[in-house]
Amino acid sequence: MFDIGFSELMVIAVVALIVIGPERLPKVARTLGHLFGRMQRYVNDVKADISREMQLDELRKLQSSMQEAARSFETSVKQEVSTAESELRKIAREANPTPLPAPAQPEAVPPGPDASAQTEPLPAPGALTPAEASAQLELDIVAPPSSGEKRA
Repeated sequence: MFDIGFSELMVIAVVALIVIGPERLPKVARTLGHLFGRMQRYVNDVKADISREMQLDELRKLQSSMQEAARSFETSVKQEVSTAESELRKIAREANPTPLPAPAQPEAVPPGPDASAQTEPLPAPGALTPAEASAQLELDIVAPPSSGEKRA
């Protein structure tokens, strides 16, 4: 640490023996040993703190790079999904170029025996109209199962 050789240590010990005296030299040496030990522990603690901070900084950089990668992956997935969705809509428009007529609002018909014969029953929610069913058959599109059905 200080690059002090054996001969230099001997000179320091002789000077200390002369200056301090033989009766106080052991107590001073013990105190110097404790101070030197404290100094070493302090230096080691500072080194460990610096090392921990460097590792923490590296972990923060890694976290930010992972978050950026996740964001870019998410945007690319959303972009691909929107592209696929637009392609499917384009194919559906090409398969059925004429827009479906808007459903006619039923007029108020007085109840009677002929009232059920005059109006068509409305399709159940989620049911396909005949035009939609034929378009799906042409495109080989399978409708998702409703909440009560199970896929085979």
